[in-house]
This record gives sequence, C-alpha cells and structure tokens, in this order.
Amino acid sequence: MTNVNIKTLLLVASLATAIMATPMLRAATEVIDQVVAIVDDDIIMASELHERVAGFTETLNARGVKLPPEDTLIRETLDRLILESIQLQRGERAGVRISDAQLNEALQRIATQNRMTLDQFRMALEQQGQSYAAMREQVRREMIIQRVQGGNVNRRIQISDQEAENFIATEQGQKLTQPEYHIVHALLAISPKANDADIAAARAHVDKMIKRIRAGQPFDQVISSSSGRYTFSGGDLGWRRLDDLPSLLSDVAPGLPVGETADPIRSDSGFHLVYMVEKRGGEQVVAQTEVRHILVKPSEIMTDDQVRALLSELRTREESGEDFAELAREYSQDMGSAREGGKLGWVSAGQMVPKFEKVMNDTAVDQVSEPVQTRFGWHILQVQGRRESDMTNEASHAKAMDYLHNRKYQEELDAWLQQIRDEAFVDIK
Repeated sequence: MTNVNIKTLLLVASLATAIMATPMLRAATEVIDQVVAIVDDDIIMASELHERVAGFTETLNARGVKLPPEDTLIRETLDRLILESIQLQRGERAGVRISDAQLNEALQRIATQNRMTLDQFRMALEQQGQSYAAMREQVRREMIIQRVQGGNVNRRIQISDQEAENFIATEQGQKLTQPEYHIVHALLAISPKANDADIAAARAHVDKMIKRIRAGQPFDQVISSSSGRYTFSGGDLGWRRLDDLPSLLSDVAPGLPVGETADPIRSDSGFHLVYMVEKRGGEQVVAQTEVRHILVKPSEIMTDDQVRALLSELRTREESGEDFAELAREYSQDMGSAREGGKLGWVSAGQMVPKFEKVMNDTAVDQVSEPVQTRFGWHILQVQGRRESDMTNEASHAKAMDYLHNRKYQEELDAWLQQIRDEAFVDIK
C-alpha cells in the first residue's frame, strides 16, 4: 500500500476545475480525475473527496464550529467515504433496493420537517445552488446504508428477558418506565394581599371558566378569552414524567382522564386549572381481538376478481359448516399462519394495517368477513373473541428492551464497522 500526499491530489482537482472554467484553455486542455483509493470492487476519486471535504467545511462553518486541521479533515472524510463504499457494496451484494416510492416518502418527511411541500423543498435546494437529483441520490445511499447497518448490527445484539427485568428494577429503569403526562396548566394569580371578597370573586370566575370547558369549549380558547382583571398565565407543559411534575400537579395527574379538566386547585399563588391532553405509560388496559385469516394474492394466473371470487366461495363453505382452519391450511398463502389454521392470535389496535383492522373491528365474534384487500393481497378473516387485557408489564418490558437495545446499538455498530473495514481490500493511492 503506497501513500501519496492527498492534499496534492485535491489541489490538482481544484486546479483542473479552474482550468476547465477558462474558455480559452478548455478546448486545449483535457483533465483526468485522480483515483484516491481502491475499495474492494469500487474506487474513490479525488473529485469526490474534494466535493465531500468542501461540503463538510461549509456545514461546519455554517454551524460556527472550529475546523479541524486540514490533514485531519481530509483523512477523516476519506475514511467515511471508504466505509460508505464498503457498506454500499455489501448492500448491492445482498440485494438491498430502495424503491422510488420509499425514496419519495423519505424526501417528503425531510420536506415536512422543514415545513415545506416536496415541490417547495426542491425549489429551495435549487435556489441555494444545490441539485435535487444529487440530494435524492444521497438520500437513497443513506437509506441503503441504514438498512445494511440495521440488518448486520441488530443480529449482534442479544438482550435477555432477565436483563430487561433487572434494568426495570434499577432507579434508572423505574424512571424510564414511569407514566408520562401531556398537561396544559393555567394559573389565575391572586395577590397575597387579596381580601376574602377578592378571593371569592376570583373563584367564581374560575368556576365559570370550568363550566364552559366542561360544556365542550376548548380549554385554550376559554383560558385565552379571560382578560383584564382575570388573566391566566402558564401554558402547555409538554410531556412530563410524574417525578418531573410539580407536586401540585403530580397529585392530580394520575387520576385525571384524558380530555378532562381537574377541579380548580388553590395554592398560595392563586387558582390552578389543569387539563390532561394525553397520557402514555402507566397502567395500560387495551382492547384485543382474537382473529385468524386466509390470504390469497393476485398473480399472473389469478386476477383480483378471481381471487375475490375464490375467497367469497371459501366464506360460503365455512358458513355451510366447513372448518375455517382446514380451509386456511389448504388455501392461505400466508405461510406463517397457514400451518396454524390462519391463526394470528390476540391482536391489539395498531398491529394490523388499517383496512384489515377496520374489517376486524366491524366483524362480530364467530363471523367471517367479506373479502378485504390490503397491500398484502386479499383476505377473509374470522373473529374468534374479544377481551380487555392489562398490558402494563408488557409495555414496561418492551420499553426497557428498546432502551437497552439502543444503548448497545452504537457500541456494536462501531465494532462492526471496524470489522468490515479490516476485512475489506483498501488501497489508498
């Protein structure tokens, strides 16, 4: 492996660009890009390295971050390009593909985060002299890399149920699994010098506000409509764990239903109104449906109409006395459930795609639905039972598992990146 001054290569690339920009010399000069590194079956060019260094420099300058020494910036940028190349090649060999629809969804999310439509986002990039096509391709590359990383790193992380339970028992685990509350708080301040008559008048005003809220008027509109002598302060507290709430509110929050306003609370500061926007965590009792299904997918030899007709026939056969489970074993193309007679088990809200869930919710127990189409194909489903289930422990366990997984992910990612870097053929020119 030979080493050449990379700064020299960058200077060559920069000078080449300047020469090509000169009309008199453009026709007489042919510039050849330089290979900076060979990475397995790929190469990294000096122009690519120069472009990436310029991008990092611009980003760091915009953030007011002090630039590292030039040699360090170039070396670290080249290392990133090498690792990207290794991962993209692994993705290609594994058949990782990002469809245009998936890419469009990702770009739409980026635009939304910037409070723009996709067209506005595209125009903003072009106004800044950036290429939308180049941005689109970079996002595609990043999505491929994320998938390659996830597929390889996640399998390296093993967390036992006992490890999760041990974590829940710690102080940090207890805080993580605490219930959280999204609260809006309003205070009608009362002077410490207020007499009984002033306090009674303030309380009467607060009671009027409460009556309007409980009659259906939005909390924020009612509070903001109060002015003059009776002006409220406070506002949206956002999501807070129970331990993070003032004691005045922590006494009220656990028993206050979502969408309700607590009775006025009197303190030395005045009268407090508390509105519960949302809750998460804590005791979680969820509605569940026990369901099984038969899935048939359209193909070159079976159209949508033919699939639907087949499922309608199977539904009629079940109603005539045939066993749904046996029909599922024979006809269902969901290999995971077909062997179990189409059984999907107990399903909670949000686990199934919306169309399937709606039909499931509308189907009576022991009944078979009409055919329904989802992105997976056509289904008929049979509801076997419904229940209310306490999922509090399961939710705490899942939260602990996610936390421990995320904590280990970066460590395992760094180890995996070092491993693939060591295994790759890399020749820096």
